[in-house]
Amino acid sequence: MRLNDSDRAKVAAAVAAAEAETDGEIVTVIAGRSDAYHDVALHWTILAMLLVLALLAWVPTPLEWLHTHLVESWAESVPPRWYLTFALVLMAVTFLVARVVLALDAPRLLLTPAGTKARRVRRQALALFRTAAEKRTRAATGVLLYLSVAEHRAELIADESIHSKVPNEVWGDAMAALIGAVRDGRPGDGLAEAIGRIGKILAEHFPRSSGDTNELPDRLIEL
Repeated sequence: MRLNDSDRAKVAAAVAAAEAETDGEIVTVIAGRSDAYHDVALHWTILAMLLVLALLAWVPTPLEWLHTHLVESWAESVPPRWYLTFALVLMAVTFLVARVVLALDAPRLLLTPAGTKARRVRRQALALFRTAAEKRTRAATGVLLYLSVAEHRAELIADESIHSKVPNEVWGDAMAALIGAVRDGRPGDGLAEAIGRIGKILAEHFPRSSGDTNELPDRLIEL
């Protein structure tokens, strides 16, 4: 999901319009994803490998059939060495196949738990907020709006002076509008609409003063 120049201009214009009514400063950041989730892929790969061993222990019939028809047709039972060798080879193949499949973004994201995605999007948003907005305005009125496209998740983090006056639930409508537009394939429209709603909330609590200046960039930051 890519933004075009029209989307970028729309977001920058929305930030400028919102900040015209408030001392608040809005920084917008969009990222393709917040994490690679390679550790999640490794966990699933190991689980698949162990599942093979569990299935062989539970239903050894296929192993016995293969041994009887391919190795020693007169054998009455499967010798332990053959059993372990076959299990090891099958586990290794399963591990390699799972690693190849989960190297693709789509299945890796599909198998990543929602809670893991939420935590990592939040962690990335906090890191960006500390870099791009926290205490970078004279009145500590910076707000970061962060969108992580692959996870279909967004975060809004505000400086302490804003957070102390505006409870988190107040931002709910703005975030819902953003995520709804992202799911429809309209991230630019969603960002612009969310920014407009955020601006109205900021204007209510932090109306623009006569000496206010634009302290943070209006442009959309793309990662």
